[in-house]
Amino acid sequence: MKRRPELVVWIISILWLLSLFTIGCTQKAVVKGEESAVQKESTAGAGTVTEKGKGAEAEATQETAASAKEGIAFKDIYFEFDKFSLRPEARDIVKQLAGWLTKNKNYDALIEGNCDERGTTEYNLALGERRAKEAMKYVVELGIDGKRLKTISYGKERPLDPGHNEEAWAKNRRDHFVVTPQK
Repeated sequence: MKRRPELVVWIISILWLLSLFTIGCTQKAVVKGEESAVQKESTAGAGTVTEKGKGAEAEATQETAASAKEGIAFKDIYFEFDKFSLRPEARDIVKQLAGWLTKNKNYDALIEGNCDERGTTEYNLALGERRAKEAMKYVVELGIDGKRLKTISYGKERPLDPGHNEEAWAKNRRDHFVVTPQK
């Protein structure tokens, strides 16, 4: 009689593991299929992969991993010190985002405004908001419904580079785009 409870526990454990395996595999297959199609489009349409030498593949792999968790990431756009106007190269990246959103109507975009560490928290939150709104305004001008876009300002709270020099500050003055499926 002592073996029967052990046998029942083993059978239940095996069935539980099989059900987890089956459910896990089913979900992964669907997600991977969606990701690969979306990632191919984002790479082709938005230039997600940077071409700066040997580190480009590793950077692209990290961006793809982040995209799988949070949505699809596009190239960041950068701003001059204390400015929120879009530079020509930033407009090109925003055009790619708008083109991708035009083809993928079931996705929304979040535009995250960021600043360098100089200035007060309040000032940088306001500047980050102006930067995000300027990019949003341009996306709308390119034909994307504003209801599909959201902005948020992180000010100086989320630096990409923690350094305290002009090189780091230039990397932190940016808008970051995250595209996610509509809910």
